[in-house]
Amino acid sequence: MPFSRGKKPTISKIPKLHPKGLENQDGPQTKRSSSSPQGAPKKRTAFVDITNAHKIELSNPIKKKDTVKKLQKKISVLSKNDVNLKSVVSSEEKLEELKNVETVVKLEEPSSKASIPPHLLPPEALSLDARFLWACHTEDLEIPPEFDIDSEQLTDSTHSAEYAKDIFDYLKSREEKFVLHDYMTDQPTLNTNMRAILVDWLVEVQENFELNHETLYLAVKMTDHYLAVSQVKRESLQLIGSTAMLIASKFEERAPPCVDDFLYICDDAYKRSQLITMEISILQALNFDINIPVPYRFLRRYAKCVNAGMDTLTLARFICELSLLEMEFVPVRASLLASACLLIALVTKDLGGWTPCLQCHSGYSVEDLAPVVRKLHDMLSSPPDSKLAVVRSKYAHKVFFEVALIPTVNLEKLEGFLK
Repeated sequence: MPFSRGKKPTISKIPKLHPKGLENQDGPQTKRSSSSPQGAPKKRTAFVDITNAHKIELSNPIKKKDTVKKLQKKISVLSKNDVNLKSVVSSEEKLEELKNVETVVKLEEPSSKASIPPHLLPPEALSLDARFLWACHTEDLEIPPEFDIDSEQLTDSTHSAEYAKDIFDYLKSREEKFVLHDYMTDQPTLNTNMRAILVDWLVEVQENFELNHETLYLAVKMTDHYLAVSQVKRESLQLIGSTAMLIASKFEERAPPCVDDFLYICDDAYKRSQLITMEISILQALNFDINIPVPYRFLRRYAKCVNAGMDTLTLARFICELSLLEMEFVPVRASLLASACLLIALVTKDLGGWTPCLQCHSGYSVEDLAPVVRKLHDMLSSPPDSKLAVVRSKYAHKVFFEVALIPTVNLEKLEGFLK
């Protein structure tokens, strides 16, 4: 259960970040994440900001109608005046004036054909060259019927099936902006082991506060992006991680923990002013753009392509969460990492390999996944570090189908699906 806001719980404190004391042995009182076995997180984030809806300018057809009415009234008045002034104005001048007014009316009337953008016109209404461009454009955007994974949820507004593909195409396009490099060589007082201890501790914080998994992934991403542009001392590493989790909670959670909660989990090692100052520093370093694509979102999307069960999806999530501790996966794009984790889970569960539907929605071929898959297999095959046991202990629980206890798939079997 989460800590009560503003009060210190009676349970034992989360230890201060250091190599000792981070072993999390599974037990009857171990707290688990709020993510249910059915997979759907309790909370969702809004994809659309409707607060500026009043600023949208729409064309007002009433104004056009008023213009037409005024001109028609003018025609009527002119006609009456002509009757009264026959002696002054000749019939030829009258006809000429009426023709000019009718021309103005025609110019003011909206054209229905011109109001439709060219890219929305049907093919038959376009020229030959335009038809060719239209065909190429729609071929790139349309999903073949056999690869359609959204139409069955069109009646469920919570899935936003009409925009699902556009949303994930947008997230995938944003990955280009958040590509990282191995920044550890630029940090004189840090090393990869310290970062792994920090991430392992953040997983424990996510469990104890029962936060969404997206919050954990976003916090790790923000920590990496901050460390990539700022040299820090090792004494500030825990402050950076906890502050990143606070920012991620504000972005992802419906009821995020307060500042005092994060000060408490750091064992009161930092002051309130230090955490707030670090929050400002992280946001400025990221230019306040914290909507960073995370692999956890792509995993849910790609699992739908093969109708993967929750046990298979949870296994892929375990592999993906375990990769957060490894520095070598920091430069890997979120969608590519999610695809590689899902492929290992499918092979482990004897559910086949990378299907055409997965390739269609992810944009990755088996050749693209092979290098990342091999690195993930090496990670899973390596002896676990007793000081970094939180992720394995978490996914060894029944809530997560005990996927951490499943033997690693044989490399030869895996290579058979990578050719």
